[in-house]
Amino acid sequence: MSKDDSTFDTFTDWISDNLRKLGVDLGLEPAAQQPVGQKPEPVTRRVSLIIHNPTVPGADRQRLNKVLKWGDPDALAAAYINDLREISYGYCNYEIVERQEVDKFPRKQDGFTYKADDFVAAWKAREGFHQPDAVDYDALLAEFDMISKVNSGAVDEFWLFAFPYAGYYESIMGGPGAFWCNAPPLQQTAHAKRRFVIMGFNYQRGVGEMLEAFGHRAESIMKYTFRNKKGADNLWQRFIRYDQTDKGQAEVGLMHFAPNSVRDYDWGNTTRVASRCDNWLNFPDLSGAPRIVDCNDWGKGDIRAHHQWWFRRLPHITGADNGIAYNWWQYIVDPNLVR
Repeated sequence: MSKDDSTFDTFTDWISDNLRKLGVDLGLEPAAQQPVGQKPEPVTRRVSLIIHNPTVPGADRQRLNKVLKWGDPDALAAAYINDLREISYGYCNYEIVERQEVDKFPRKQDGFTYKADDFVAAWKAREGFHQPDAVDYDALLAEFDMISKVNSGAVDEFWLFAFPYAGYYESIMGGPGAFWCNAPPLQQTAHAKRRFVIMGFNYQRGVGEMLEAFGHRAESIMKYTFRNKKGADNLWQRFIRYDQTDKGQAEVGLMHFAPNSVRDYDWGNTTRVASRCDNWLNFPDLSGAPRIVDCNDWGKGDIRAHHQWWFRRLPHITGADNGIAYNWWQYIVDPNLVR
């Protein structure tokens, strides 16, 4: 090794060490150098939980979720965290480091803000909701000082909890090089030091829908991760096959499409089809024969059960091939690792 090589290595080590203190991994130690087939070291991701749950004057100033008999955001978040830890084989550990319950409605892109009693009346009538529905992400970024928290390493991602018609995307990405994450990237955040995801949840619904939001995030990130791989090298395109699109070649499918689905959300289909879905439990060995499956394999139509089944089949071991890690969870949890 020359003196110049040694100086460069020292410099890159210094950069890597300091960026890791901020939660950034440069990937200077290629996953390809790891032994294959071991359990990856668990990671912890820091979450800022922001709950828009206004009080309702016309209902003795009770919180909106109580007035309309909707879910407890804290209980939903706890169950979601537990599910993700379990279905990632212990790899994915979310920690809520900041919690804010906000006594107001988030502002829409056009400046509109609901009044609590008006929203309750609209919900009961099932009409009268404001359009356009989209929330003002610039206002959220500023109000909750998101960029500063990401830059300091205090927070890795944000979870927004609200009500139907809050105007949130299920997931959206910001930061340098942000890309489609079930929503257009937040281009105005490109000056941040690292990428981050803002999740949008609805406490009128359940953990199954929260897993679906995370699943669409996973679909977007893995599609982008494999964007330059063609043919047999694109294992993501193989993972998502289902019988309707690839007759006789079904594998795991997508969030909306189980191996035998014929339409969106068709998780209760009793049609029996051949699928190689269980081969993914033996990744990277995908050589096993297909077996006959139907909805009994993934929960008989239950949204949460199907999504848990789907996530458990994501590759989740050490090693790499063709420039992509065998632990797909690392990209889904931390989009900064996507090259």
